[in-house]
Amino acid sequence: MNPEKLTIDDIQSALKDKETTSVKLTEEYLKLIREKDKDIKSLLEVTDELALSQAKKVDNEKDFKDLTGVPIVIKDNILVEDERATGGSKILEHFRASHDATVIKKIKEAGAIIVGKGNMDEFAMGGSTENSAFFPTKNPVDTDKVPGGSSGGPAAAVAAGMAPIALGSDTGGSVRQPASFCGIVGFKPSYGRVSRYGVMAMASSLDQVGTFSKTVKDTATLFNVIKGKDEKDATSIEIEEKKEEGGSKIGIPKEYFVDGVDEEVKKTVREAIEKIEKEGFETVEISLPHTEYALACYQLVMASEVSANMARYDGIRYGLETDRPEAKSIEEAYIKNRGKLGEEVKRRVMLGTFALSSGYYDAYYMQAEKVRSLIRSDFEKAFEDLDLVLTPTSPILPFNLGEKVDDPLSIYLADMFTVTANLAELPAISIPCKTKGLPVGLQLIGDKFEDEKLLDLAEKIEKII
Repeated sequence: MNPEKLTIDDIQSALKDKETTSVKLTEEYLKLIREKDKDIKSLLEVTDELALSQAKKVDNEKDFKDLTGVPIVIKDNILVEDERATGGSKILEHFRASHDATVIKKIKEAGAIIVGKGNMDEFAMGGSTENSAFFPTKNPVDTDKVPGGSSGGPAAAVAAGMAPIALGSDTGGSVRQPASFCGIVGFKPSYGRVSRYGVMAMASSLDQVGTFSKTVKDTATLFNVIKGKDEKDATSIEIEEKKEEGGSKIGIPKEYFVDGVDEEVKKTVREAIEKIEKEGFETVEISLPHTEYALACYQLVMASEVSANMARYDGIRYGLETDRPEAKSIEEAYIKNRGKLGEEVKRRVMLGTFALSSGYYDAYYMQAEKVRSLIRSDFEKAFEDLDLVLTPTSPILPFNLGEKVDDPLSIYLADMFTVTANLAELPAISIPCKTKGLPVGLQLIGDKFEDEKLLDLAEKIEKII
């Protein structure tokens, strides 16, 4: 039994048939991590003790749950009680979580085995996992390439077979883009379908916990575990699952096949569309006219919310405190503490603070919110007659490590097709549509709160392409 290839069903069948035990299987995964992650560097911490204690508990239980015995990697901005939670930042290098995030509580109750904390761009700000304060992660498909970001660690771990599933966070594409770059499935649920309690906030109106797996079926299983209303998160909601299956009408927005999209990406996605059409899906060209403003809109909304959320890391209430005794004033303490933040975090904080400042608030932040309403309206009109919207996940292929590190704008452009789903609060999934060479992801976007319908259609399309 090769742990690198196992799905949730494979693991649970082996446990039920007593082909192995959870402890033995967990030990195999931990061994695999020690062997493979020396080069890939997908994990900031391997949680050996926690994993083995959870595995022993599983072996002593009689009832099987949705994730019984299934190893999982957790992005390091999601709190796991008593484990380190750095957010990829030196400011929180020694911080240990005092409690579980709601999603962690749910996966523990479902029998999952937490094997590690995934590397990430600092405070989820980046698109290549090169902005981690500790080390960059490599793409398992080609270790000269980036795995994408900001959830590059969990994506790389799943792609390398070090865990069958993982949790990440997606603010503007941070699950879907690395899933595309690593050739796996990445899912961002509708805003509110999954609790954000216990997840380090980046941009609160955009953040959503997402999932990684190798199959859409595993994605659906993990989503069913973590979804639902949480009294600790006022933005979370409970949706009554609709029983009808998804339809077959797909919109192809012309704005997502413009100049600047890599020709290999265009060709691969077009070939996937042809395969889908041959299997009876109806495709129509549509227009989402405000797409061209989406990236600028996202950058302003995101940076403004980043500016507000990062204020808590002052080294007094929260953050690194080692320099505080030496500081002669509160201002000096702030400067010493926040000076340890990376360049990308500082860049976004300054941009957001400027956009929110007196005299500029109406011109920047409020204008961005108005554009956001127009983007939302574009999708609402489209879904009056559609079941899905189909686009490339990323306009570019995975790029070389270090290639764009001094050009942040070019990395921002890699999210130009993913940010719209966050702005409009829609569910979206990236599924691989190319298996040879560098991966290409196909993004499917569903109507708001129709996550189950999206996953149903994605599983069908996955089998076609």
